Amino acid sequence: MQLELPDDRQPVIIAALRTPICRANGALKHLRSHELLAPVLSALLTDTGVDAGEVADVVVGNAVGAGGNVARLTALEAGLPVTVPGLTVDRQCGSGLDAIVLASRLVAAGGGTYLAGGVESISTAPLRAHRNDDGEAAFFSRAQFAPHGHGDPDMGVAAENVAREYGISRARQDEFALRSHRRAVAAQAKGTFARETVALPADSGSAAITADDGPRPKLNEALMARFPAAFVESGSVTAGNSCFDADGAAAVVITSLARARELGAADALAVLGTETAGVEPKLLGIGAAAAASRLLAAKSVDAADVDLVEFNEAFASQTIACLDRLGIDSLRANADGGALALGHAYGASGAVLVTRLLAQARQVPNQTPSAQGKLALAMISIAGGMGTAALFRHIRL
Repeated sequence: MQLELPDDRQPVIIAALRTPICRANGALKHLRSHELLAPVLSALLTDTGVDAGEVADVVVGNAVGAGGNVARLTALEAGLPVTVPGLTVDRQCGSGLDAIVLASRLVAAGGGTYLAGGVESISTAPLRAHRNDDGEAAFFSRAQFAPHGHGDPDMGVAAENVAREYGISRARQDEFALRSHRRAVAAQAKGTFARETVALPADSGSAAITADDGPRPKLNEALMARFPAAFVESGSVTAGNSCFDADGAAAVVITSLARARELGAADALAVLGTETAGVEPKLLGIGAAAAASRLLAAKSVDAADVDLVEFNEAFASQTIACLDRLGIDSLRANADGGALALGHAYGASGAVLVTRLLAQARQVPNQTPSAQGKLALAMISIAGGMGTAALFRHIRL
């Protein structure tokens, strides 16, 4: 499909970078959210030649941070002028992708150049509590995502619900998770992730943190089979086919096609369309399929024609179920592994998907300036029974 907007309104992503993604309470536990994301913003400005004063806004997704508008805090931490504002988006796991979606719509409405993405420091997230009638604090581990009448299962229980509802076997889940690790390990060995990763300072003056710490090279079928059910007795969802909590950040530069050409960008991901959908909260993991199905139908695109697919692998069960519903062979998704191997940094994960898509599109730059490039699809399911999807085309400028 051709681009539909005039060049001065067509949103394009000209750069995308991320931090290493590391297990919560691990290598990045000394960095708060704004300290994770600020180096990414600085690197994006350097790489693209965008003047910091040109940035119209910094739009950042965040799910469990301390509030206080982390986007504004990050912009100042990154050294942007005080004239550049910041907007924080909370759609839980979808926050990073939804921040990019929002920025793309601002460009389409005639806005300028934006820094957009997501960040999560689960390690430094504040303790949360409700105030009881007597004034005492009642601490809770997660927010309520749906009224009790709708059902509000924990994430793992919801993953079991999806596995049962859509007939996703333990064998398929384990196979998918193991493939994610093997692909991520192979990508690390080839240096694939290094091209999209901004190093972060380590604690206590040791060497910089440059690599993801989640992929497990020694994981095999026998080890996968030993994991017991993690959330429901005799269930199929285990620690092995579920993601782990992680810290990390990712962001993009998004502007108009006309401005991208003025900046001398060589290529870009053109935003063709986005959708967010709601589903039954008890089956929250299927939300991405609902959003993507609506999006592909609106753009008259067959799922088989999408070249690159990135899905947030919070749980293997929901990933497989969504891909099945869309008619996408699971072998085609997440070419270099996903959150099952890399980890899930809540508010950052949706932006990581976009970073991965741009990097993958650039690995085999096989189109000429006059030819249509690869179609790329990012999808993420969201707590409370939602999902967001975004469709892109890789174009040469």
